[in-house]
Amino acid sequence: MGSEAVKNPKQLPLNPNWNLLREKLKSQGSRNKDLKSSETSNAKSTSTILGKRKEPSSLVSINLQPDVLTPTSSDFSLMNEVAMDCEMVGVTSQGNKSALGRVTLVNKWGNVIYDEYVRPIDRIVDFRTGISGIRPHDLRKAKDFLTVQRKVAELIKGRILVGHALRNDLKALLLSHPKKDIRDTSEYQPFLKEKRRKALRHLAAEFLGVQIQNGEHCPIEDARAVMMLYQRHKREWDRSIKDRFKLQEKQKRRRLKKRRKKNEPADVNQAASVP
Repeated sequence: MGSEAVKNPKQLPLNPNWNLLREKLKSQGSRNKDLKSSETSNAKSTSTILGKRKEPSSLVSINLQPDVLTPTSSDFSLMNEVAMDCEMVGVTSQGNKSALGRVTLVNKWGNVIYDEYVRPIDRIVDFRTGISGIRPHDLRKAKDFLTVQRKVAELIKGRILVGHALRNDLKALLLSHPKKDIRDTSEYQPFLKEKRRKALRHLAAEFLGVQIQNGEHCPIEDARAVMMLYQRHKREWDRSIKDRFKLQEKQKRRRLKKRRKKNEPADVNQAASVP
């Protein structure tokens, strides 16, 4: 009897409270597991998503961002419109007098048709590298001023000349250009703010959406920027120039007519007095 009792012990009924506690613990354990698995999966997905956002998105923004200053044509021919930009160096003992150090011309597509470093007549005291980008070694193969002056005069003759504050560039080149053929982005009315001129970098940012002149200036980039500004406003700009010169011609004719009327009585009196 004793051995049978050991072999087949009677199972005592469990306390119902214990059953409830065990079920509760089981449900809590499964819930914690689900929570952990969801957290780890979220963490993985977040890290992968963030990882993809940082590098590829920035690369995409760099690679896919259109550069409006990049020429869209391989045509390097000389056309009716030419944009010019010059960089200056400092001469005289103080270095406060500007002299031509580099001149660049591009056609309507932004392709370079002329780009030369210039050896000024006076000795260079200040290369103004922080702005001009010109260094002493750049002038080793530079052309003399008169050679560059003649070539630029030949290229711009009879053409629309586009630039920013062109009077400074033409002054440095000792050249002039017909006013009716000048398109200066520093003087075009829609580009002015309260009749004040804007810097080229501000015009490029506002009207072209590009950043230029951050540090050393690039005359090729600057010439392309002014040409793009002109091309985007060409119709209205050319019309305003045409209308302005028409008005000036009309006023000139009126003044001549008035002068003639004033002189007519004097001429008649002189003729009458002659015996």
